[in-house]
Amino acid sequence: MLDKLKAHRAKTEGRTIASLFETPDRAHRFSVETGDLLFDYSKTSIDTEAQWLLRQLAETAGVARRRDEMFAGKAINETEGRAVLHTALRNMDGDAVEVDGKDVMPGVLETLSRMSDFAEEVREGRFEGQGGRITDVVNIGIGGSDLGPAMATLALAPYHDGPRCHFVSNVDGADIATALQGLDPQTTLVIVASKTFTTAETMTNAETARDWMGEVVSDPAFQFAALSSAKDKTAEFGIDPSRVFGFEDWVGGRYSMWGPIGLSLMIAIGPDAFRAFLRGGQAMDLHFRSAEMKENMPVLLALVGIWNHQVCGYPTRAVLPYEQRLARLPAYLQQLEMESNGKRVRMDGSALDEVSGPVVWGEPGTNGQHAFYQLIHQGTGVVPCEFMVGARGFEDELEHQHTLLVANCLAQAEALMRGRSMDEAREIMRGKGLEGDELERQAAHRVFPGNRPSTMLVYPQLTPEILGQIVALYEHRVFVEGVILGINSFDQWGVELGKELAKSLEPVLTGQDAGTDKDESTRMLVARLRALK
Repeated sequence: MLDKLKAHRAKTEGRTIASLFETPDRAHRFSVETGDLLFDYSKTSIDTEAQWLLRQLAETAGVARRRDEMFAGKAINETEGRAVLHTALRNMDGDAVEVDGKDVMPGVLETLSRMSDFAEEVREGRFEGQGGRITDVVNIGIGGSDLGPAMATLALAPYHDGPRCHFVSNVDGADIATALQGLDPQTTLVIVASKTFTTAETMTNAETARDWMGEVVSDPAFQFAALSSAKDKTAEFGIDPSRVFGFEDWVGGRYSMWGPIGLSLMIAIGPDAFRAFLRGGQAMDLHFRSAEMKENMPVLLALVGIWNHQVCGYPTRAVLPYEQRLARLPAYLQQLEMESNGKRVRMDGSALDEVSGPVVWGEPGTNGQHAFYQLIHQGTGVVPCEFMVGARGFEDELEHQHTLLVANCLAQAEALMRGRSMDEAREIMRGKGLEGDELERQAAHRVFPGNRPSTMLVYPQLTPEILGQIVALYEHRVFVEGVILGINSFDQWGVELGKELAKSLEPVLTGQDAGTDKDESTRMLVARLRALK
């Protein structure tokens, strides 16, 4: 089916996106709604035939069957023999979800209840530090144990009425030193997020935080909580079992903030708002499971991605939220998509014939307009853009600024599609009094090729429910793209090799090992770094 899509693309490549709007009602036929979200993909080169072929691609790939297996608790993560059930963490109605014949929902809801109780104890001052009420929470994690809660805590800042939250992930000492600067060890709660409680970067930072706290308080571990399933290791660290919140191996790290990994977010915004966030994710789950392919938002978002990357050959996509509080969303989606679908073999171990996931990057608007939009508009490569914008902000007194923000978002999408022709550029230069060769030279610099694809996701306001819908939408998009490519979106073996080599290099850097098994370049670099140190 991909061959048919590529043949259709080759046939229609010379046609402009703008010309597709000559067909009546294109905007409505190439957009979809669910809940309070509107997803518009009419400013892409997908026409009616491509739309049909893409849906056929999803159907022949078995997206619906694989989706149903995921929600039923089947071990669709075949390389690790695991179910994929982060969706159970937001199954707020508690309907049975079975793994190996056992309903996991009682455990999920019991953990959520324990999290809620502890969060309220911290927020209300019933759980105190050794110097009084908790004023600050430091979440120590990396990857999914950091990016998700850090992104969501910033996104939902208008709902914060709990302690201040800080996030540490990098093993670079500057990260934790900066986060702890100005905090009072006596009123700080440290949350260590590591399922195995062995993640090197996380545990190094956790030990640094414990040493920092131990300089002031008599029992530093008392002010620690753990998000981990390794109860023996958390006990060895000194953390009371009542402050340990575990999760199962069927919850992948980058899909985990719906459960215990979201504790910092829950403490910041409160259990009620956190449950609203879960409800938003659940609403997208219900839509994904029930909507027909032609009206299924995650499926359509995925198919647009397949069209742009695998069919048209565009190597990257830019995520451009016109919402400053979504500043960390591009980084979050970068991990979600690139760690999930950055694979080279199919589920059966055979080599992929197609390119796998695209490079995902981005920044909030309007900042990006004064940085990389120049390349997007006039560069020689095409970068599909995924805009998102809310109808309302939270700063009512600055409504005029929000109007300007939305105007910029819509204008950028329009400009990418329309562009500016050489004739239009010449007219502008004539208006400035230029003529002849100089007119031609200056006009050439003002031509915009246009015909550059974009999508738009519109929502009313960035509430917890809306954020939950957006995150779940992108999770399911990654899943659908993975099914179409025939890969496993839920393992990440590519992370392992570098970790293994880092362990072997540490003694080389300290001089305990000569490093004779290392390549010449690595030995040279080690020697230089040791000399500079």
